[in-house]
Amino acid sequence: AARRVGRPTTLESGGGSLARVLNLIRAGTATTRLDIERVAELNRAVVTDRLATLLQLGLVAEGDFGPAKGGRAPRHMRFVEGAGTLLVAVLERSSLAVALADLSGSIVVEHHEDLDVAAGPEAVLERLTTLFIWLLDERGGKNSVWSIGLALPEPVRFATIDGDAFGIAALNALRAWRGFDFISELSLRFGVPCALLSGTQAMAIGELKAGASQGLKDLLFVNFGSSISAAIVAGTVLHRGAQGFAGTIGHAATGEEGGVACHCGAKGCLHSMASGEAIAREGDVAARDGRSRYLADMLARFGDVSAVDVGHGAQLGDAFCAELLARCGRLLGESLAPLVDLLNPAMVLLGGSVAASGEILLASVREAIYRRSHPLVTSDLRIVRSQMGGSAGLVGTAHIVLDELFSPAALPGWIAFGSPRKELAFLAFLEAAKASSLQAARGARPPD
Repeated sequence: AARRVGRPTTLESGGGSLARVLNLIRAGTATTRLDIERVAELNRAVVTDRLATLLQLGLVAEGDFGPAKGGRAPRHMRFVEGAGTLLVAVLERSSLAVALADLSGSIVVEHHEDLDVAAGPEAVLERLTTLFIWLLDERGGKNSVWSIGLALPEPVRFATIDGDAFGIAALNALRAWRGFDFISELSLRFGVPCALLSGTQAMAIGELKAGASQGLKDLLFVNFGSSISAAIVAGTVLHRGAQGFAGTIGHAATGEEGGVACHCGAKGCLHSMASGEAIAREGDVAARDGRSRYLADMLARFGDVSAVDVGHGAQLGDAFCAELLARCGRLLGESLAPLVDLLNPAMVLLGGSVAASGEILLASVREAIYRRSHPLVTSDLRIVRSQMGGSAGLVGTAHIVLDELFSPAALPGWIAFGSPRKELAFLAFLEAAKASSLQAARGARPPD
């Protein structure tokens, strides 16, 4: 094939061409010198210099020889996935999952445990720090970490303001987190950049990379747990919306009157009528007034009723539990039907703790979507339940962080230093965070 090799212009920095060459190798688009020259439109001397720099930084390594085509066999270059690691965590309202991932997004080791966010940001930060240190002691060193990704149980703005981690008001327990700067705190403790993400969006990407939706381009993912939210993938690209709040379907009106007001202040919202929180509330009432013998037994044994208990009761044949799950599944399916018509996804994927309740819930969701959506849209639509469980959010968080680190906007800033933790802008941020933390510890007012 004819090569289009152009002379680098004065506007092109070394970091820009380094980033271009690295991303070509990382994506597998061009792995030999000849292919890199052709695709990147760089001359041979520049490509040779950039490859030598990447080899010295430890970001690429020489691989196997390819087939010869009339001359010497070309040597393939490969991206060194072990050049660094990522620390990722998924925080739910009642659980915490952490993992160590390599630079391909693969999970090396992960850990899951119960944790109540009502304990407050300081307590969660301490536990998260302890678990991250344990992961590094087990499988790596502190200096190998490139970045930290933290997926939260609420929508997250693209640009957080004054350390406000959560974009919208939700559970009362989360209001204590407002004003607590998790980004700066984690960055100071580990000396690396930290990114806050939406947990539902992270789960969707995890499913797209390693779950039931691998190979699909259009996906509607629903996180059906204590609350209800969705994530939209169109053409393999995550749609976040103007501020990052796309998918907040929990506040959609169901058309039914409910006695309990939603966190947004309205009544009849999907969250207040069908979420895990609503299921637990309805189950508790049924246990106390004798409508469910199974739930009454759970209440007597454990002191409360959870949505998981309702799911177990439905599987064991409890009539009230089965009816409650069927009603919630119907409400969810009716709320999703307009989105299915609008987006025409290849798959509707249900994840979260409530989605694992069993076939009664899934069948109700399917029936409502097929009944309310246009037949042309649902003719090839698959409506399935996630099989990845809590690992989906960890995998998705790792991939979202990597996509940001290796994006054309971010990569040129740190590529010449060999690691994002050495980028000049991040080092300046770290110094400012240290000064602010020191002033806060002394009781002084931080500078404007």
